[in-house]
Amino acid sequence: MRRLISILIAAMALSVLIASPVLAEERTCRGSIGAATVDNLRVPQGATCRLTETYVKGTIKVERGAILEARRVRVVGNVQAENHHSVLLRNSTVGGSVQLKQGGSAKVVGNRITGDLQFDADRRAIRAKDNRINGSLQAMSNTGGLAIITNRIDGNLQCKSNSPAPTGWGNIVQGNKEDQCRRL
Repeated sequence: MRRLISILIAAMALSVLIASPVLAEERTCRGSIGAATVDNLRVPQGATCRLTETYVKGTIKVERGAILEARRVRVVGNVQAENHHSVLLRNSTVGGSVQLKQGGSAKVVGNRITGDLQFDADRRAIRAKDNRINGSLQAMSNTGGLAIITNRIDGNLQCKSNSPAPTGWGNIVQGNKEDQCRRL
C-alpha cells in the first residue's frame, strides 16, 4: 500500500511539473554581453547594448532611442526595433525576421536571416549588404537613404515610397525585384 501511495504522489508531482508552463526570462541589456546564453533580450529606452558572440534563445527587442550593436550573435527568434536610434547587426544568424520600424540608422551586414528583412519608415541611413535572406527584403517609406548591396534573397526584393530611392547592385533575388528596387 505504501508503495502504491508513493507511486501516486510521484505521478502527481510529475504531472504538476509537466503541466506548469515554462516562462522565458527577459534580460535587460545596458552595456555589453559577451559569449553568454540568454532567453529574450530587451534594450530599454535610451540604452546602448553591445553583444558579441551572444546566443539569444528568443527575441531581441530594441526600444525608443536605444542602440544595438550585435556582432557574431545567434538569435533563435526575431530582432525587432521600433523608434530605435541605431541598429548594427553584423556576421550573425537570425532564425526569424529582422524588423526595423520608424527608427534611425541601421547596418545589417553579412548575416543569415531565415525570415524577412524589413525596413519601415526609418529616418536615417540604412545599409543592407552581403546578407543571406531566406525570405524577402522589404523597404517601405524610409527617408534617410538606403543602400542594398550584394544580398542573396530567396523571396522578393520590394521597395516602395522611399525618398531618396534605394541604391545598390549585385543582389541575387530568386523572387521578384519590385518597384524602386527592380534594377538593383
